Amino acid sequence: MGRYQDQYARAQRDPQAFWAEQAEHLHWHKKWDQVLDSSRAPLMQWFAGAQFNTCYNALDRHVENGRADQLALIYDSPVTGSARQLTFAQLRDEVAHFAGALLDQGVKPGDRVVIYMPMVPEAAVAMLACARIGAVHSVVFGGFAPRELAKRIDAAEPVLVISASCGIEPNRTIEYKPMLDEAIEISAHKPARCIILQRPQCTATLVAGRDVDWAAAVAQAKPADCVPRAATDPLYVLYTSGTTGKPKGVVRDNGGHAVALHYSMRAVFGCKPGDVYWAASDVGWVVGHSYIVYGPLLLGCTTVMYEGKPVGTPDAGAFWRVISQYKVNAFFTAPTAFRAIKKEDPNGTRVKNYDLSSLRTLFLAGERSDPDTIHWAENLLKVPVVDNWWQTELGWPAIANCQGIESMPVKAGSSTVPVPGYEMQALDNDGAPVPDGEIGNLVIKLPLPPGTLSTLWNNEQGYIDGYLSRYPGYYLTGDAGYIDADGYVWIMSRIDDIINVAGHRLSTGAMEEVLAGHADVAECAVIGVADTLKGQLPLGMVVLKSGVERPAAQIQNELIARVREHIGAVAAFKTVLIVPRLPKTRSGKVLRATMRSIAEGKEFVTPATIDDPRVLDEIGALIGNAQTRQANGGCG
Repeated sequence: MGRYQDQYARAQRDPQAFWAEQAEHLHWHKKWDQVLDSSRAPLMQWFAGAQFNTCYNALDRHVENGRADQLALIYDSPVTGSARQLTFAQLRDEVAHFAGALLDQGVKPGDRVVIYMPMVPEAAVAMLACARIGAVHSVVFGGFAPRELAKRIDAAEPVLVISASCGIEPNRTIEYKPMLDEAIEISAHKPARCIILQRPQCTATLVAGRDVDWAAAVAQAKPADCVPRAATDPLYVLYTSGTTGKPKGVVRDNGGHAVALHYSMRAVFGCKPGDVYWAASDVGWVVGHSYIVYGPLLLGCTTVMYEGKPVGTPDAGAFWRVISQYKVNAFFTAPTAFRAIKKEDPNGTRVKNYDLSSLRTLFLAGERSDPDTIHWAENLLKVPVVDNWWQTELGWPAIANCQGIESMPVKAGSSTVPVPGYEMQALDNDGAPVPDGEIGNLVIKLPLPPGTLSTLWNNEQGYIDGYLSRYPGYYLTGDAGYIDADGYVWIMSRIDDIINVAGHRLSTGAMEEVLAGHADVAECAVIGVADTLKGQLPLGMVVLKSGVERPAAQIQNELIARVREHIGAVAAFKTVLIVPRLPKTRSGKVLRATMRSIAEGKEFVTPATIDDPRVLDEIGALIGNAQTRQANGGCG
């Protein structure tokens, strides 16, 4: 593919020619009139005038071109003790029949369909079936509380909801149907139909006249053909939590999305058709959309869908078992998953039980990858560990060490360099570029490349105000970081997580990096807490590795000394708590803003995406005890 600098320069110099070239890898029912339509700048459209079908390119194209018998999807479920494999031909046929079932229920091109499903093959089938007939899917993470599901139903206004009787956790069954029923009861918009997959672990009660059994619907349906759609038409709406509590609906188009994902599979992940690709995520998140379902299938890879956890299903060797069993070539997961494994198995002894010779590369994203976790993974797996950075809004990596172009030297803590198509800059509050190595607000110069959000659903002004207005000509990422003299980008924290200690702007991410480097620490978080004297003070929280039995006070003193040594007394880092676990979303993001509200005694709304709400009470008690000790003259 040529060296990185050459390809990056080509994408910057003539983006229309560059992306037209990438688009030639796919099938177009009608070619575009314009590669980039900027007539409504700053809102842009890629491949305007083209006709395209994402499902055809992900399935039918491969069936027709010699991959009919290649495995398309491997489903592995340690929580149910089951597994299933589908070839491209088999998956195409299942999708076509389910698409026919959607047509039978009155779903038309442009209609929205909410998908509220566990990690089962039918979730991917439902997404691809919507794409096949031109319906717009909106996947909601399975098990979301009824009120949050209702918000998304009201926002998307679906004609139909696809769900299952239950989801399975390691130690419990979660009934989805009662939550769906409650959500529809409290939502203002009422979907006309629901299709329900009955799982063996739980049978749902169907509402007469509204609910349809999945198996019965498919049995009566005829397979549906792919419907060409405008490349600029929406493929899906994915809701991400908004700061106002109202979900933001990220809109992804058909044509540009497929071009970007196909390119990223080759350029970023270094994959080729026939490879086995595993993203250990969930279809409810953007990683599941891009790299469980669409990206691997568009390239002609085998994708792995895993219904399990990194630890506890049954142990900290679960990931190694899947990689070995299915000969995974590229593996993508969140750093928090590796921190969970490191906590349970600090020396990585379980990896010795498996043959991981198929694995070429480990990719980490979703939460900042601290150097300690990267080095631990490198030493354990003996393969390149590629940190990459992107967002739900962007849809595919913007910063990465592009394995399909040129493998570059790793600087642990940096996601490496901008991917061709993305021009990153760090700006100060007035919009001026900051010097190399100085923290600023990270922005991306417009136009954004294909595959990024085209707008927010029914909220175009919100997209402009929230992302495009602060720095005209740029997209505001919301992250703070710096670009070094070699062009490497360092994401340090959200802009809101840059703290001001006695006039000094400091990165909580830099402090976390120092804490994570301690031999006894499995994972950590640092937040800024309001202080009447200094403005803000950092508060650290660490989870220790399993088996650590040293006195807590000794470890705390060592951690405080480390921050003083690496960052300086200016950080005023004096309080670090040892906690049993950190509050996280189900996708592994640490809920720093919520912890900050708890520490400052502010009211907060428990995030809908939280994995276990009980951890907030645990953290609140520990913070409260520490603040009481400090008030009485003790130390943290």
